[in-house]
Amino acid sequence: MDRVSNLPEELLCHILSFLTTKEAALTSVLSKRWRNLFVFGPNLDLDDSEFLYPQEGKRERDGVLESFMEFVDRVLKLQGTSTINKVSLKCRTGVDANRVDRWIYNALARGVSDLDLRIVLGDRYRLHRRGFESRKLVKLKIGGSGIVLGWWNGAVDLPMLKTLVLESVEFCADCKLKMLLPACPALENLEMDNVKGLDHSNETVSSASLKTLIIKSSLVSSGTFSFDTPSLVYLGYSDFVPEDYPLVNLQNLSEARINISLTDDQVERARFPNEYDDEYDDAVRLVNMAKLMSGIRNVQTLYFNSTTLEVLSLCCESMPVFNNLKVLAFYSGESRWEAVPVLLKNCPHLETLCITGLLHLVTETCGDVCDCIPREDKGRSITSCPVKNIEIEGFIGTTKEITMISHFMEYFPCLEEILITVEENSPAQFDVPAEATDFRAQMLELYYKSLSCNVEIFGCESLLRKLSAQ
Repeated sequence: MDRVSNLPEELLCHILSFLTTKEAALTSVLSKRWRNLFVFGPNLDLDDSEFLYPQEGKRERDGVLESFMEFVDRVLKLQGTSTINKVSLKCRTGVDANRVDRWIYNALARGVSDLDLRIVLGDRYRLHRRGFESRKLVKLKIGGSGIVLGWWNGAVDLPMLKTLVLESVEFCADCKLKMLLPACPALENLEMDNVKGLDHSNETVSSASLKTLIIKSSLVSSGTFSFDTPSLVYLGYSDFVPEDYPLVNLQNLSEARINISLTDDQVERARFPNEYDDEYDDAVRLVNMAKLMSGIRNVQTLYFNSTTLEVLSLCCESMPVFNNLKVLAFYSGESRWEAVPVLLKNCPHLETLCITGLLHLVTETCGDVCDCIPREDKGRSITSCPVKNIEIEGFIGTTKEITMISHFMEYFPCLEEILITVEENSPAQFDVPAEATDFRAQMLELYYKSLSCNVEIFGCESLLRKLSAQ
């Protein structure tokens, strides 16, 4: 007899728990001892695609999906009322919705603590109210196109829930976060990715226990959005700009990643605000971003995307002072840098500046943060900035980039180190082939300037090979 078969049943069940339920069931052919061993494991991983694998087109055959559903029914019947820890259920069109309801209820009735549902049944599938009634559930993940969630007149009871993840689901018209969150008093982590129903109403994320909040939306909102999360430590917020932020209570926030999306019209209004009526809705809502900035002013690490910089260009006069900010990072893209000098000036304890892509839209409002346009009076955002480390990613080797890096080295008074990462997947964008020689000369000049601070360039060898080939 092999050594594995000599192991205690408890240990064998633990080993089988790392396999999908289908894979664990296949071990029943090994011997009589293994016949039903897989059903006593603490976890269930039920995936109709794994069940149908590997034959392409098998799903459409008569009786195949019925065999999958019968398999799940049989496994649950063999397990009886035994306690279960984790259930992962993934199924698509063709699986009976009523059976899915029974499977979920079975898991909840047996005290499951970790429930992962990935359901795409074609038509709108309304998750049964039992999915939000459990006194033992600690982690709940619901994802899949067509899933509709409703709170059934407040019938939600999840007192132990700490993590809730909602992906591509839809809230009913009368379904509000303020009805769900009070029923989750222990909730610490909330993630909502492309949740429909948050785009047409006034919503408030209100939770005294929440520590991590991630919101990713691809819908233009016509309502307001508020944050009443005084214990929140991490915020990942990707969204179109709502009408307003009436309440932003984020006093203990440590890290924030803000990625604001704009329509083409909103980009135009952000860049040319004087050409539009100030009473226009888009102009007002863009300026209201200042309320969100004020609410996160205690943050220590802050990340922006390029369109967020566009919006912040309208909020320069209302920009708060970030007294605790140590790391500021942003992606440049083709955005304006009007807000960058204001940010640097309002971060008196900033230590690290991270920039992805130095090239940006050249305007008259870059201040002294770059050397795009010569001016006599450039302001004091750099010369008074305490930044010690600058990290530059997406470097492609243009003269403008070299000039900006040299500008940083000359004007940042406390600068100790610059880390430059060359963009591997993008060819160097040179105006003329002769610029290859100019590049080497400027890099040599940069080397001599770097004697006052440490400069490291990663991936430079591949860039030089591209230059030599010109």
